[in-house]
Amino acid sequence: MLSKSQISFVKSLHKKKFRKEWGLFIAEGIKSVVEFAQSNYVIDSIFYTTKDALKMGILSQKVKLVEIKEEELEKISTLTKPQQVLAIIRIPDHSTGAKIKLADQTFTLILDNLQDPGNLGTIIRTADWFGFKQLICSPDTVEAYNPKVIQASMGSLSRVQVLYTDLLPLLGQCPLPIYGALLDGKPIGQTSFPAAGVLVLGNEGNGISDEVRQYIQHSVTIPRYGGAESLNVALSAAIFCMKIRNAF
Repeated sequence: MLSKSQISFVKSLHKKKFRKEWGLFIAEGIKSVVEFAQSNYVIDSIFYTTKDALKMGILSQKVKLVEIKEEELEKISTLTKPQQVLAIIRIPDHSTGAKIKLADQTFTLILDNLQDPGNLGTIIRTADWFGFKQLICSPDTVEAYNPKVIQASMGSLSRVQVLYTDLLPLLGQCPLPIYGALLDGKPIGQTSFPAAGVLVLGNEGNGISDEVRQYIQHSVTIPRYGGAESLNVALSAAIFCMKIRNAF
């Protein structure tokens, strides 16, 4: 049985302030927890409601396992319908504050002020599908350890490194060609991507900021053929990832 203090502590991790303070985040659902448990992430503890929920394969690390009741899981879960398993996981040191270097033999996706956690989670999952190992985000982009991002990424965050840094000095010193998703760019079908470079995707409503736009060397757009006002940034990311990957 969970104590009031344990419930309060886990619930505090629903908020960014306390995730940052404690260096911990929450993942829920068997698939997602297994992905993290078998990665380089360090699992602090796993709460589960039935023994069946622990049929998750062999864990690659020693983990504190705590069996709880369904009503207790409901109290600590971030979900409307909890999924039997909730893990508390350590946030890796590399996520912020580290000196970031762009990979010189592949493409890196850069996100400028994305705000929707569902979009970020979907982009992480898309990057994983197409084999992109790293995402770099502006400091004002939604936090990768937001529970909604974790859910949308479906475990892919365990394989895709998401880093946060000031984009201006990074792009200012970038030795690779810099592409940007812009409405007034060259059609993507007419664009040839090299084996290595950088692709910048902007905010859902405002696109790439003016400050970042000045570093874009190649503007690229996905042509519109119908009447939709805009294209979701996560879907745009998938189209770009497929086009870039096909160029390899």
